[in-house]
Amino acid sequence: MRIRINVNIKVGRLVKYFVLSDLLLFAGWGAIEPIFSIFVIQKVAGATIVTVGAAAAIYWLLKSVLQLPIANFLDRTDGEKDDFYALILGLLIAAFSAVSFALVSKIWQLFLVQIVHAMGLALYSASWPTIFSRHLDKDRISFDWALDSTAVGVSAGVSGFLGGVLASWFGFESVFILAGILSVAAALALLLVPEVVLPRAKTPAKISPLAKEKPPMAVGR
Repeated sequence: MRIRINVNIKVGRLVKYFVLSDLLLFAGWGAIEPIFSIFVIQKVAGATIVTVGAAAAIYWLLKSVLQLPIANFLDRTDGEKDDFYALILGLLIAAFSAVSFALVSKIWQLFLVQIVHAMGLALYSASWPTIFSRHLDKDRISFDWALDSTAVGVSAGVSGFLGGVLASWFGFESVFILAGILSVAAALALLLVPEVVLPRAKTPAKISPLAKEKPPMAVGR
């Protein structure tokens, strides 16, 4: 018995770059996830397992609360310019927070960076799906979403292993710096398609001087 799997992965340009952006972002943060709790216990003075749980709670609760008013604001604003700017800003804040983890040595610093991290991902989570859903390929909506989910899952899985390897070889700081670089790379990937999200204003057609002198046609002729 033969099983043939034929998957057509041709997608639109915007979908392609938005999937790439998601892949890069979660590849970076996927590398942090498996080593985060160990980093907190070993490198943050006075930190315990409770501290790890509190840091996670700060991130998830704040992100969940912030993304609602952000999404509401983006929905009430016409056009996609605000969505695009929020998306780029969120990625840059995420990059800043990733690198900032390398400088954390006290509990209050850890919590502060988690707050910044939550702000960045709240902006990203509220704006990325907005633009992506508006530019899905016709008749391939399920595939486009599945492609993004697959890209994120594979990248996070591979980077999770590599994050552990990098941390053991070069220290925790190398993982945080890598996550910051990949977050910036995600923003750069989106900047490759600004003309799709932010189309140029159409210039009015030039009227020929002869056309201006032509008398109007009489009504009814």
